[in-house]
Amino acid sequence: MTDPVSTEPVQVTIRALVVDPSTNSPVVILAKPDDNAYLPIWIGVCEANAIAIKLEGVSSPRPMTHDLMGAILTDLGCSLDRIVIHSLDESVFHASLHVVGSAGDHHEIDARPSDAIALALRLEAGVYVDPNVLARAVVAEVSQEEALKAMLEELRPEDMGDYEM
Repeated sequence: MTDPVSTEPVQVTIRALVVDPSTNSPVVILAKPDDNAYLPIWIGVCEANAIAIKLEGVSSPRPMTHDLMGAILTDLGCSLDRIVIHSLDESVFHASLHVVGSAGDHHEIDARPSDAIALALRLEAGVYVDPNVLARAVVAEVSQEEALKAMLEELRPEDMGDYEM
């Protein structure tokens, strides 16, 4: 008897935030635990800035949009249980926020993966990916993995841009 294929989302970690040298676009790299599997997601500059600020532990004098969103949820007695990158349609990733309301009610709110990741970092929520998305988009081949490692190893701090507020 074969093991059933899990349909439960898989928790991932944020491995890196890099700039794609061919497009000059920021890429957030998610990693599957205990695997040499990476999920690259190209994101916007503003969202990359919001993610980088939190990853680097930089504080801003005024709340940024994702800080504001987190404060609203917290002040209303809600919590962000997790975010899930649940689908990939025509090269576009889709995510949802899984919010628990003050009365224990559950809400699933549509979000861009980059915004969801920025909010999850601020509220210390888990980041998950649907296994079907991983099967379609994960970089797991040796040659691609080596290319990713080489890109990360060659990255200089000045390549990341200036994230000071």
